[in-house]
Amino acid sequence: MTSELPVTTISHAIQLAVAPVFLLTGVASILSVLTNRLARIIDRSRFLYGKSLSANDNNLAIQTELKSLRQRARLIHCAIGLCTTCLLLICSVVAVLFLGSFIAVNIAVVIAPLFVVAMLCLITALLNFICEIYLATVHVRGGP
Repeated sequence: MTSELPVTTISHAIQLAVAPVFLLTGVASILSVLTNRLARIIDRSRFLYGKSLSANDNNLAIQTELKSLRQRARLIHCAIGLCTTCLLLICSVVAVLFLGSFIAVNIAVVIAPLFVVAMLCLITALLNFICEIYLATVHVRGGP
């Protein structure tokens, strides 16, 4: 009978760790979208920078768009950093949940703050993403 106890304990630990793993998948998908947007911003910036170098006059439209692209890149870069931090914190939650099954310590004091900070990072990343989308579509909406 004692040989079944570790298997049961491991099985329970794995069950506890499964929910945050689904969250990892979702945040990783968001991170993929963010990195693709950053790549497009960089490609467009390089194109416009090359175009501005070849033009004799300093085209105001190109400079305005480059400024907008710099702002968008900064927002996306911050969002990527926050999503990565969120992923690291979620991984820490999974590890602590798993280890908590084997160590007789109150892990709630560790798990709750890790999870809350991870969600705050995700919320802030998504707010940055919304701001970047706003900047990307301001010209389409007829704004300044």
